[in-house]
Amino acid sequence: MDPKEKLKESLVDLDEESFFETLRDLLTAGEDPWDIILGPMSEAMDEIGKLYEEGEYFIAEMLVAADIFKKALKEMGIEESDTNPSLGVVVIGTVKGDVHDIGKSLVATMLRASGFKVVDLGVDVDADKFVQAVKDHDADIVAMSALLTTTRNYMKTVIDRLREEGLRGRVKVLIGGLSTSREFAERIGADGWGKNAIEGVEVAKRLLGISSDR
Repeated sequence: MDPKEKLKESLVDLDEESFFETLRDLLTAGEDPWDIILGPMSEAMDEIGKLYEEGEYFIAEMLVAADIFKKALKEMGIEESDTNPSLGVVVIGTVKGDVHDIGKSLVATMLRASGFKVVDLGVDVDADKFVQAVKDHDADIVAMSALLTTTRNYMKTVIDRLREEGLRGRVKVLIGGLSTSREFAERIGADGWGKNAIEGVEVAKRLLGISSDR
């Protein structure tokens, strides 16, 4: 089996030992960490998300997958600590009722690697917490994720609250996640949508008028 396919399958199967053995083989062979993250690891995350939505995986499995993913980032030397806000400040979280963490964590990591300061609020985040974080951190962007179709409509609740608090004019809203689309983003009044982590970073830069080569 191709090592990248094996890595993907190991993550989907939550086989930590096989996953890290294969990951180290790939790194030793000279594979670029971001190619691994955005290739087989991202593909595995998508599959894990679908299994969760279909009821084959539960919260326990999602937490294991998130833990393996975060350990892999550390293994590859990709830190999750905040950077200086050289490009802007992004408040990010998975919306209320949704505990999907993996895709959101990847976007947060990519944003940090690109020079944004990221305030990660975690999962199951309600509108009050988003609003308070925008005030506390003088955020430029609110980024929201939703895996489930049953939770994505809460994104509009957050946008409405930002408007009620007089904050909507000063922050851009970026959404993403398996249950979302460009059309959905337009329908709820978000400023941008990213279909994956790479596009999410590109859209974040575009929303703030930052050149894509930065």
